[in-house]
Amino acid sequence: MAEDNRIDLVRPDAPQLAARGAFAIGVRTIDLVHPDQPDIVHVEAGKPIPHYDRKLTVEIWYPAEIPAGAEGGDYTGVFLRDGETRVTLHGTALRDAAPKTPAAAGYPLVIISHGYPGNRFLLSPLAENLATKGYVVASIDHTDSTYSDQGKFGSTLVNRPLDQKFVLDEMARLSGESGHFLAGLVDASNAAVIGYSMGGYGAVITAGGGVTRAATELESGAPAGTLAIHLAGSASHEKLIDPRIKAVVALAPWGMERGYWDAAGLAGVRKPIFFVAGSVDDVSGYETGVKKIFEQSVHADRYLLTFANANHNAAAPMPAPAESWAMSAKLGFAPFDHYADPVWDTVRMNNILQHFVTAFLGKELKGDTSMDAYLSLVENSGDGVWAANADGSFKPEHTYWRGFRKRTAAGLSLIHLDPAARP
Repeated sequence: MAEDNRIDLVRPDAPQLAARGAFAIGVRTIDLVHPDQPDIVHVEAGKPIPHYDRKLTVEIWYPAEIPAGAEGGDYTGVFLRDGETRVTLHGTALRDAAPKTPAAAGYPLVIISHGYPGNRFLLSPLAENLATKGYVVASIDHTDSTYSDQGKFGSTLVNRPLDQKFVLDEMARLSGESGHFLAGLVDASNAAVIGYSMGGYGAVITAGGGVTRAATELESGAPAGTLAIHLAGSASHEKLIDPRIKAVVALAPWGMERGYWDAAGLAGVRKPIFFVAGSVDDVSGYETGVKKIFEQSVHADRYLLTFANANHNAAAPMPAPAESWAMSAKLGFAPFDHYADPVWDTVRMNNILQHFVTAFLGKELKGDTSMDAYLSLVENSGDGVWAANADGSFKPEHTYWRGFRKRTAAGLSLIHLDPAARP
């Protein structure tokens, strides 16, 4: 599997909703420019904040019309974690394929935001999978935060939620631009944001969670008070909360253990939000990290999916490419470590994530109430009881996780909390 560098693998033991959908898919790359943005990397103490036109490369997957006999699936020149090695990934999307006209107002939009560092292909297994199910997926290369363009951390802190909102705005604009391949294709008024690690940090802000005052003053954070734009309770942060975003998925969101969140700020989270974490995450933290963000987002309809004994790479990254197995003199470790988990198989985790994100977005963006059954589960997967009749139908005492084959729902937990009433 590793030698194939495939991003479209679905294991035989994958849960039901991980299966690819009915749509053939295409993929295109676009370049966007966010004009006149604060240039966080070049801020100097005592000097006016410089501005620049911020360039973003975005990979877009979408339902497509594929000519008979046409084959796609190659993503060439993709950087590894070392920022130097380029590899080819293999999936099923056909480059520059003609879009498939949607039956209604357009396909729901999903925006994907990678970690620090990362790139727009890091979550490509999920991106391709969702596109086959009737979504347009826009995955961002965040400037100053990619493997080949890793700048100061302050830029990531400030720009993640701004990039997510800007791409939403641009997708809406392009969907109304006559002659553009996105014209009429995407319904940007019905959107979700999926973020991993620092992308998850940005997703929490986008969902309504403002950062603490202390975070805006950290010397190790964003310079010259530039993070105050996301301060909890500020007009600038409130302006960022967009009604077009109907749901958020936050994978290992960073920041709780570093003082970026508190209960007051997280009380502002107001979008339905699905958290994913490894129980031994040593980057974002678990009990005092991701789980606490989940617990303190009290005004959101929220879920927490936990992979027992998984670390920070739980579910989000693509399978480690074959070239990543070699030691990197630049990094001092094999890039493999950036993608893999020491306990869980990556494809297995990818499939479980595809299953639950399909259910969550199906419920929140498509209004599919049948998805509730895949989200209303006994908390610990191991506590589920398999009780089937000879004809395959289930007995009343059957509580096994829906969509999982017998003996496959193991090492997982899912907590669901309803939103508290706002004071």
